[in-house]
Amino acid sequence: MARTVRGARVLITGAASGMGRLYAERAVLEGARAVVLWDRDAAGLTRLADRLRTEVLTGRTATAWGAPAGSPSSANGRSGTSIHPYTVDLGELGGIAQAAQSVRKELGGVDVLINNAGIVRGKYFWEHDNGDDTRATMQVNALAPMYTTREFLPAMIASSREARIVNIASAAGTLANPRMSVYAASKWAVIGWSDSLRIELDQQGFGHVKVTTVAPSYIDTGMFEGARGPLLTPVLTPEYVVDRVWKAMLAGKPMLMLPWSVGLAKTLKGVLPVRVWDLLADRVFGVYTSMDEFTGRP
Repeated sequence: MARTVRGARVLITGAASGMGRLYAERAVLEGARAVVLWDRDAAGLTRLADRLRTEVLTGRTATAWGAPAGSPSSANGRSGTSIHPYTVDLGELGGIAQAAQSVRKELGGVDVLINNAGIVRGKYFWEHDNGDDTRATMQVNALAPMYTTREFLPAMIASSREARIVNIASAAGTLANPRMSVYAASKWAVIGWSDSLRIELDQQGFGHVKVTTVAPSYIDTGMFEGARGPLLTPVLTPEYVVDRVWKAMLAGKPMLMLPWSVGLAKTLKGVLPVRVWDLLADRVFGVYTSMDEFTGRP
């Protein structure tokens, strides 16, 4: 997987829109053997699947994403990519096992898993409803990636094929931030679990399964509509993030923080006294006010 996912079975959660859609398009363009789409938006899944089967697939060039002419990822081999949409609500954890079983029956397993789906509730903690907000956020953002990975990981371990797991966390998983308490908690959980899993696999001799943890700042997908990027941290375009994540995934890079200032902030928070960091984060970097005008996706 040094260059492409050619010939691989790729599963993407939250695939119907935003970055999930871009990951799916890229997998098709690179000639993946199968692209599995999970999302709760049935209509959006249908639209994406139809589009992938027509304009994206037929528009693939002979040298798409660096693939040699005549290869499975070339225009001549386009029929080798199959599209598999599944309507899955990741907030219903029992549905993950059912969908995973169907994928295994259909494809035998997956080689690349991109845990992309996520939700956010941008309000103070005491304004969260325990069921609709706190539980839903933790289930979709933190538990669903664990449940989904657990379904497919044993086969990845048992196989000799190169495998990749990408867990989309957030810069909010490295820094506390007002109006993001539960979201931040869910992403802290993802980072701790994801990087621990990476070490476990390496320690136990399963180095062919590589885990990449991604911690981006705000991305212009509509999910964080109204949020303002802190100092030195511009709101990122989905296309830029997907390209960086894809390259990191293929290379098996352990951790990707975007932009570079996320890593700087994490370092400063780790070495400075709490009150000094609070002052910098609030009055200099603007981290603590970045969600003041948050509206979210309409």
